[in-house]
Amino acid sequence: MRTALDRLYAASGALGAAFIVAICLIVLAQVGCNAIDAVIQLFGGEAIGLVIPSYAEFAGFFLAAASFLALAYTLRAGAHIRVLLVLQRLPAGVQRAAELWCVSAALSVSAYFTWYAWKLVAESFAYNDMSPGIVPVALWIPQAAMALGLSVLAIALLDELLSLLRGRPARYAQSEAASGGHGE
Repeated sequence: MRTALDRLYAASGALGAAFIVAICLIVLAQVGCNAIDAVIQLFGGEAIGLVIPSYAEFAGFFLAAASFLALAYTLRAGAHIRVLLVLQRLPAGVQRAAELWCVSAALSVSAYFTWYAWKLVAESFAYNDMSPGIVPVALWIPQAAMALGLSVLAIALLDELLSLLRGRPARYAQSEAASGGHGE
């Protein structure tokens, strides 16, 4: 089970990274289109208005997908911003209780947002909601990426909570310790 969960978190993180690459590619392509127009104008021609239709909208969809899909991987890597100044000064028992409370609260909030996000996906699908850009996109598609990322985050938080309840240290804390313990 551990291997399957770790692969899930890694796959979600890799998919998030792929969307970051997609953002770079679409923005670079549009910059290239703008450069071609600029060169044409430089030589006295009239710009032809090269544009990638809805590129900004696609970049926004890709950014949302990248952000949400990377959440679980980032949590497991100990890279989420956490306030360690308070936790480090607490006695071990109180520190453990605070950690349990924080992970439980994060799981509760994450589970709620996951449920709501999937509800939004179903609603957009049922009503055939489309994006308003030049290239209409069924909104359930980018919403599903967000909901998927939230689902994987909720699984990761449940995994962390169960680990803490078994008396083991949280994986994110182990990752922070291995990287020098530089929490924010």
